[in-house]
Amino acid sequence: MSGAEIITMGCRLNAADSEAMRQLTADADDLIIVNSCAVTNEAVRQTRQAIRKAKKGRPEARVIVTGCAAQIDPAPFAAMPEVARVLGNLEKFDPAAFGAGDEARVRVSDIMAVRETAPHLLTGFAERARAFVEVQNGCDHRCTFCIIPYGRGNSRSVPAGLVVDRIKALVDQGFAEIVLTGVDVTSYGPDLPGSPTLGQLVERILRHVPALPRLRLSSLDSVEIDDRLFDIITGEPRLMPHLHLSLQAGDDMILKRMKRRHTRRQAIETVARLKARRPEIAIGADLIAGFPTEDEAMAENSLKLIDECDIVMGHIFPFSPRSGTPAARMPLVPPATVKQRARRLREASSRRKTAWLQSLVGTRQSLLVERDDGTGHCESFAPIRLRPDASGGAAAGTVVETRLTGLQDDVLIGERV
Repeated sequence: MSGAEIITMGCRLNAADSEAMRQLTADADDLIIVNSCAVTNEAVRQTRQAIRKAKKGRPEARVIVTGCAAQIDPAPFAAMPEVARVLGNLEKFDPAAFGAGDEARVRVSDIMAVRETAPHLLTGFAERARAFVEVQNGCDHRCTFCIIPYGRGNSRSVPAGLVVDRIKALVDQGFAEIVLTGVDVTSYGPDLPGSPTLGQLVERILRHVPALPRLRLSSLDSVEIDDRLFDIITGEPRLMPHLHLSLQAGDDMILKRMKRRHTRRQAIETVARLKARRPEIAIGADLIAGFPTEDEAMAENSLKLIDECDIVMGHIFPFSPRSGTPAARMPLVPPATVKQRARRLREASSRRKTAWLQSLVGTRQSLLVERDDGTGHCESFAPIRLRPDASGGAAAGTVVETRLTGLQDDVLIGERV
């Protein structure tokens, strides 16, 4: 082997952190790092399962557990006989913490006390065609269903100059698309000198990296899309017309009990304004089915939101109580009802997605080829596969003009123009 074996649980931000740790442990062939997730009780269970499996497969290796679950509750992991050490989300960026000479079994500091915007936050990972750059970490909000702020700490941002330099280097390496990521990307900037906004960061990236063809934003909080960011989203062709919104529900009482900061009406109006200015924008959204206290009328309001916000890429999550969160202490919806409501949301989302994809047949789209088999995504993030006889030898990492000729299994079929 070459370097530590890293097992990544959970989100893309964890994947970015894992890549940073991979660079720190390039010579540690005897090491297994499990980068844990804490988003649900099930995620914690799967992390423990992964630890046992990894140690069984390589009994001679040292197992170090880090990530959000380790940060929030390190003791159960430290008690596992398979685990050599538990590291917090700050300590996992310290090269010395991985050494065998460190006797400490648990190194987990108070993540809520972290304030610095250290360059180590600027982690990222790359697929073959696009790269993800972390510009922000942590969260200052306290949604009642979410444990993540206690794993990631308060919101802190990476200085714009460091972000620009990192993106320049990635573009020089040949990446055609950059995705800006974070726990709460729209909260970027207040902790930095001059309190820059996400809109100002995007402007600076586009101005100082003119060779960057495509810039994409990860999940956004709709209530934090200010006028400056709105104008960039709707008027800048290099910023991709695809937004994933953290909506979570379509009923005002449920949103209030979640401690979300937007209303149903605000969400609908935000999407209407965006699409009025730039109709090709594709909307994705997170929706939770069966949140505690949700009745049929409330569930119906979330269901109707899929059409009212034209959600063509719905990420549907059946509510799962996470110990340590206020929502876990609220009156729960019966599991069978949660499952049924999640299925209804998925079916409605699937119908909306299929209709959207069918509407693109016959159009021309700019495709980022992500694999050598000619598959990738266009600017609105619709999935496309080039016909083998009409790909023109398009290699992964190239952007090609494509005419869409059909739809198969919710993947558009195209030919190179």
